[in-house]
Amino acid sequence: MATLLARSAPANVPLRARVMAPVRRAAFGLLIAGIVVWSLFPFLWQAVSSFQPDRELSGDTPKFLPFPGGTLEHYQNVFVAKNFGPYIVNSAIVDLASTAIALALATLAAFAIARLPLPGKGAVMSLVLAVSMFPQISIVTPLYQLLNRLGLLDTYSGLSGVYIGLALPLMVYILWGHFRAIPAEVDEAAKIDGAGPLRTLWSVIIPVSLPGVVPAALLGFIAAWNELLLALSFTTSPDHQTIPVGIANFTALYNVPWGDMAAASVVVTIPLVILVLVFQKRIVEGVTAGAVKG
Repeated sequence: MATLLARSAPANVPLRARVMAPVRRAAFGLLIAGIVVWSLFPFLWQAVSSFQPDRELSGDTPKFLPFPGGTLEHYQNVFVAKNFGPYIVNSAIVDLASTAIALALATLAAFAIARLPLPGKGAVMSLVLAVSMFPQISIVTPLYQLLNRLGLLDTYSGLSGVYIGLALPLMVYILWGHFRAIPAEVDEAAKIDGAGPLRTLWSVIIPVSLPGVVPAALLGFIAAWNELLLALSFTTSPDHQTIPVGIANFTALYNVPWGDMAAASVVVTIPLVILVLVFQKRIVEGVTAGAVKG
């Protein structure tokens, strides 16, 4: 009898609901497709532009395909004429160093706020979130004066220190959400085994929280990789300038080499795209799991 009722249930669904269900699915699919196209089109246009000669880029009618007549001249200009390689090396040094140090500091801070019996933890987290809301333009002048007094302008150390400060709030927030979601019994069991706070953090909390540690590091690295304003303000020579500054330096007084800039943009975006595709599941889990579990 139950089987017959289950089979006859779809027939009892109102006609309006049966008609609207595929319409909603189609509308949702179109919405997702529109978001994907909106997100990917700038990068695809940059990629297409990087293969087009300058006469096509400056023409009245844009071409959406680089062929026939495509060229690799812009990529040659990027690495030969404009010597773009050192900018990539500078970004790698600054961003890797700042991400590693910021992740270590954020891990300690998030562990203390989430797991240790400290007073005023809510106020500390509110302060962390408030600091992350500051626009970069509002801190350029005081940071410039500070770095100037310390003799750290146009150095790897100075720019890395600035990036560490920028990455800390986001990293602390992500890791805090994961650390506080771990049951308190884990700490008690580690304490019974004779482990102190640091040993508990290293041997228990971090391995359990890897889904949060990985996206925190990736998001911090991506933010530093793409940052322009502070790198442009605190570095003055190609010996220490990063990728965004190097691309900005392509422009001349009366000429903007759009093809060369597009080629450089493609070159430096591909590693980020690969990282996001490889770790996309961990990034989504890392950003959302702490909030869901907490």
